[in-house]
Amino acid sequence: MAVIDSDAHVVESERTWDFIPEELQHLRPIVLLPKEGYKSPSPEFWYIDGRAFSKGVNVGLDTDEATREASDIARRLAHMDELAVDTHVLYPSIFLRPLATHPEVDLALAQGYNRWLADIHRQGGGRLRWAVVLPTMSLDKSIEEMQYGKENGACAVFMRGIEGPHRLSDPYMTPLWEEAQRLDLPVCIHAATGNFNFFDYFGRDAGFSTFKLSGVGAFHDIIMKDMHLRFPDLRWGFVELSASWVPYAMNDLSLRFEKRGRAWPGRELLAERNIWVAVQTADDIDYIIDCAGEDNLVLGTDYGHNDTSTELHALRNLRENGGLGDEVADKILDHNPTKLYAL
Repeated sequence: MAVIDSDAHVVESERTWDFIPEELQHLRPIVLLPKEGYKSPSPEFWYIDGRAFSKGVNVGLDTDEATREASDIARRLAHMDELAVDTHVLYPSIFLRPLATHPEVDLALAQGYNRWLADIHRQGGGRLRWAVVLPTMSLDKSIEEMQYGKENGACAVFMRGIEGPHRLSDPYMTPLWEEAQRLDLPVCIHAATGNFNFFDYFGRDAGFSTFKLSGVGAFHDIIMKDMHLRFPDLRWGFVELSASWVPYAMNDLSLRFEKRGRAWPGRELLAERNIWVAVQTADDIDYIIDCAGEDNLVLGTDYGHNDTSTELHALRNLRENGGLGDEVADKILDHNPTKLYAL
């Protein structure tokens, strides 16, 4: 049986932006340092498209710089061996927030990141898969990036619960979902937001509204909009949101279905809609299984970060301390993510 970490991270470094194509290098992020004597919430900042963003804040100290930045692939793979993990599905760090207001900057960042991840994948012997980042201000370029990702080891499309001014159900996004479906790439909504107004409004809260709620809202919206009928072969993943909200969202949806005279699929909802959700070991997984079944749940460690979703030994803990039978654990650690990511 394989053990698949469905949500691991790479932390971008200055080397990441070396992969931006030469004609866009003038748009690469710049590192800013606070003046000596100034108190700062971040040791360094990225300067991107006229804004400064914290750098090096959400960093897990149970990993070293070389492993979380994937600058030493052999070291990363060796650490995976220590953790008894076969495959990492890599998600970005800096893209968990909106970054650019200009399409050319959006494109430069996405192309640099995707080419960096393609290089990591080439060195990883098939064990480092990844989610492709899209420059969603440019639909034609986004489609090109999906195709590039598919050819270079990507196994998912990275998406935020809100993308610029667009909900994921907006007609604007239709060409992206059509292409993802054609390429057999799932659309994976990670804890993040891609809208500056939303991000700035909640910017001083603890991170719950900023990063979690837009994804929960997207889950609700794609179900209410019957996205599975428009894109019947497209898979959806919801990652690093935990899953304790799933029963709440399903209860709300059931009431709305009833009031509209629609049949409610009950615990078959996720399977019917091609949706997978990442649980955390802190969730009441038995209760979630009672509500939504066991065939559409996956698990990640948030490798490289240090927040409420981070648990470096989550995959081992699920089997040893999760109170689940081996068959259910096998599904969450292997069979389910294999289906989601088409590994």
